[in-house]
Amino acid sequence: MKKIISAIIALYLLVPVSYGQKEDHRRQMAVGISFFLNDFVTPDRIRTTSLSQVISDKKFAKKSEMTPGLAITYFKGLSNHVDFAGSIGGSFVNYPMPGKSFAGDNLLLEGTAVVNLKMTTEQYWVQPYITVGVGGHKYKSYYGTFMPLGLGLKFNFFDEAHLFITSTYRVPVTIETSNYHLQHSIGIAGAIGKKKEVKVIEPPPPPPDTDGDGILDSDDKCPTVRGLAKYQGCPVPDTDKDGINDEEDKCPAVPGVARFQGCPVPDTDKDGINDEEDKCPAVFGVARYQGCPVPDQDSDGVNDEDDKCITIPGPKENFGCPVIAEEVKKRVDLAAKNILFVTGSAKLQTKSYKGLDDVVQIMKDSPGMSLAIDGHTDDVGTDENNQTLSDNRAASVKVYLVSKGIDESRITSTGHGESMPIADNKTAAGRQQNRRSEMKLSYYK
Repeated sequence: MKKIISAIIALYLLVPVSYGQKEDHRRQMAVGISFFLNDFVTPDRIRTTSLSQVISDKKFAKKSEMTPGLAITYFKGLSNHVDFAGSIGGSFVNYPMPGKSFAGDNLLLEGTAVVNLKMTTEQYWVQPYITVGVGGHKYKSYYGTFMPLGLGLKFNFFDEAHLFITSTYRVPVTIETSNYHLQHSIGIAGAIGKKKEVKVIEPPPPPPDTDGDGILDSDDKCPTVRGLAKYQGCPVPDTDKDGINDEEDKCPAVPGVARFQGCPVPDTDKDGINDEEDKCPAVFGVARYQGCPVPDQDSDGVNDEDDKCITIPGPKENFGCPVIAEEVKKRVDLAAKNILFVTGSAKLQTKSYKGLDDVVQIMKDSPGMSLAIDGHTDDVGTDENNQTLSDNRAASVKVYLVSKGIDESRITSTGHGESMPIADNKTAAGRQQNRRSEMKLSYYK
């Protein structure tokens, strides 16, 4: 897991900087301050034994064996891959000078001038670099020179500042007054001075061309609308206002669509519904059926909207329903006349069954037929009682027919009481005629 996290951090640091860091700031002069540790112990152990021995025995100097100090560093970017750095620092040490010994710690001043050879450009979060240069020091009344060689990392975390970490091995040039030692430092530096601003000379404004069509307003008859030179700066005309200019419109005087080159969508059957929306483009139709004719399911020549029997063929004169034969009507009328009830009740007399059974057979032979049953009374008794009686008697007839296998939905029963007399209720003969049942067959309700 630690290896994965380390790999992710390393990848993140090597991704190019993508926010507003400005590379020219990195080329500016910068001044920084750093903290360092001088290590005289480790180089001495390496020289008295060997580097491999120090590594295997882990004989590197401890932090308590190192001497701290502070330094001021000046930076100047020379190119994308080279920086100059000059620093001066000081620390209090008992400097181990060959052949000499000193009592107590004294101030050691060191100055260096190096170049940092960067492995990446300023676009990256982190820049590894190799540092090499020359240096000099003063300790008490002694002066010496050395060569700093090392590695470092520069972190571009800020827009005009950076963090740097460096480790150098300082190789003495003046052996008598210098000694081998390591210096490890960490610091931060910020840019100083101002960027040189280039004065931009504004070019004179171009002649006005408000609509940007390349034709100057002074020569443009339509200065606020993009156009063409051949139309003096105006757009190509669109006579029919269909959005297709006349040069590309094959029907310039009739509004159309681009896919038909400015012409309307065709209407082959001339029914007012264009062929793209017409499901029957070759047959005259109506919009509510998507350009097809009104359906005629039973093919009797009467369309379904006018046909009261859309699945049974019939003549137009009978609303598309079959004509009921006169002989059938007479059989139904006869059955109705022979419907008799027990006096004062809605109970059918058995004499009624024969005629009603004939009606059952007629309806079974013609499944598309419906039957309306109407019950009537004379004016003897109250209106309310007569209405109830007629309702019940008509319902009794319906119940009988349903019991014989006729679907209830094909039959309606209605009582009219004494409201529809066909004879004079003042006579016994008239009242007898008014007490009646009527049945009527039809193919529609």
